[in-house]
Amino acid sequence: MGIVRETKNPPDRRVPLTPLQCRFLTAQYRHLEIVVQPSDYRCFSDQEYDSKGIVLLEDLSECDVLMGVKEVKEEALLDGKSYLFFSHTAKKQPYNRSLLQTVVRKSIRLIDYEYLTDQDGIRVVAFGRWAGVVGAYNGLRASGLKSGVFTLKPAHECFDLKEVQDELKKVDLGRTRIAVTGGGRVAGGALEILESAGVTRVSPEDFLELSFKHAIFTRLDPWHYARRKEGGSFDFGHFVKHPEMYENNFLPYASRTDLFMACHFWDPASPVMLTQQHLAGGELPVSLVADISCDIDGPIASTIRASTIAEPFYGYDPNSGKETGPFEKGVITVMAVDNLPGELPRDASSDFGSALMEQVIPELLGERDTGMIHRASIAARGSLTPPFGYLADYLAGRE
Repeated sequence: MGIVRETKNPPDRRVPLTPLQCRFLTAQYRHLEIVVQPSDYRCFSDQEYDSKGIVLLEDLSECDVLMGVKEVKEEALLDGKSYLFFSHTAKKQPYNRSLLQTVVRKSIRLIDYEYLTDQDGIRVVAFGRWAGVVGAYNGLRASGLKSGVFTLKPAHECFDLKEVQDELKKVDLGRTRIAVTGGGRVAGGALEILESAGVTRVSPEDFLELSFKHAIFTRLDPWHYARRKEGGSFDFGHFVKHPEMYENNFLPYASRTDLFMACHFWDPASPVMLTQQHLAGGELPVSLVADISCDIDGPIASTIRASTIAEPFYGYDPNSGKETGPFEKGVITVMAVDNLPGELPRDASSDFGSALMEQVIPELLGERDTGMIHRASIAARGSLTPPFGYLADYLAGRE
């Protein structure tokens, strides 16, 4: 098994397995050898792998399985190998069509982390928690920059989560009101940060009805921010299958929100939450949006592009719909970094690797077979696999 050097630009510092995890696996599975392609920018140095007895090797052609994090450059793909990485092809992303075409042409088995699921369809490996952790931290950092009351070190300048938590001791939000949408791993990470910062959690009902003399946050589920168009009780299963039959119910919460942290999954057919019309005129108090889900041209009008780790904030003029500088008077400051876990790469990698070791490596090595690898294989032996046959027109360039 080989761990590839990340080739996407800007390079991602995360790794699928840490040096200690590699050592543990080679001790546990005597027939397994792990080699690592050298890299100058990983969060774990070559020396850290070497110190754990892991071989560093530029040529990975002898490996059966190759693992990375982000998409591998087409020219770096080796014919006939099995690869695991986030390919961003299964939703017909136009910018990666050529990548999938190369995978098929080179008879590569592409196993996409996003589709590694258990028998109940639940994802087994993800960086979601860390997106929530860093996204919420960035939201609080933006609040401090806007108010001038406190200053937090950028998350990517912190060594690990412990240093982030130490930084949170500086947070002074006054009477800021925060709304968090979503109930999965991402929202869980955001709540972890808000609680560490000492922000009081209140129920959605109290958030709407009561005033507080200190900072508060609430977490909203779909049945809070959406409702059936024809009336009646909310049915989550029905909402998932028929999102087009629901309408926006977020505005009552938005009218009492200063900082909106979006952590929910959004289906394009589901209701838009904040349109430009909602935001124009200054009737809503929302002045900061931490769009951790980062849906461009999606449910939140102010998210007009992704931002970067180096420059995480930009401004949105609600009247013109145009981008401005962040923190200017009358604008909404947006944080929409689309690779948030990369800001705390050591912790995120360790968490991700633990899940791989427990759930995926035994399947790869044939120690057990629940069909997980098959379900996550987008292509194999020079063609799409049956579960991903719907990509045929995309692969051929017809859509």
